[in-house]
Amino acid sequence: YVMLLTLSPYTPRYRDRVSPPGVMIRPYLNGFTIAFNVSQPSTWQPYVDSMHRFLEAYDDKVQEEKNIECASGQYFIQGGNENEEKKACQFKRSLLQNCSGIEDSTFGYSKGQPCILLKMNRIIGYRPGAGVPVRVDCKVLKGNESDLRSVDFYPGNGTFDLMYYPYYGKFTHVNYTSPLVAMHFTDVRRNYLVPIQCRLNGKGIINDLNSDRFLGRIIFTLSIGK
Repeated sequence: YVMLLTLSPYTPRYRDRVSPPGVMIRPYLNGFTIAFNVSQPSTWQPYVDSMHRFLEAYDDKVQEEKNIECASGQYFIQGGNENEEKKACQFKRSLLQNCSGIEDSTFGYSKGQPCILLKMNRIIGYRPGAGVPVRVDCKVLKGNESDLRSVDFYPGNGTFDLMYYPYYGKFTHVNYTSPLVAMHFTDVRRNYLVPIQCRLNGKGIINDLNSDRFLGRIIFTLSIGK
């Protein structure tokens, strides 16, 4: 009981062995295969609905009301007591441009050019990239590289801006919304299973550990029919 009294509910006591971040994608519906036929809206509408639900917290008005504008390109380090509420930087869904669901409410699925969002797992106090933004790239995992001919990344060139780090925990960083990188698969081989691996790249990032498919990378399959 005495030992428990020494633990902080805000910050883990030992963080020297915290592993680099894992990643996750949206939409995520019953596995890591995203399969649909362009001509059958019923096959891709669930993905679209899932994307809209996920991005509600990123609506521009919501972000403007709850969070602040921050200086890009540098960590947002906040002092004070560990129990003080921390401010959070705005991440507006409009930053995702063609993958925001604003101009194209189907996120490209109705055209056979699906958007997929990549999110880094939250780690209290972690500063990814050691001062250089972590970047995302994607490639065909196995098979012909020409099966994946074009991918656009948003925002910018597919990086996680430093201003969203470090994260201070759910008790004090109450309005924090994780930054995202949108991957717009604009030219993927049709009527074929295309396994894709998307990775984080940056100092301190581990993305080649065979025993963990979510550590610094994620593998999923696209199957786009006509």
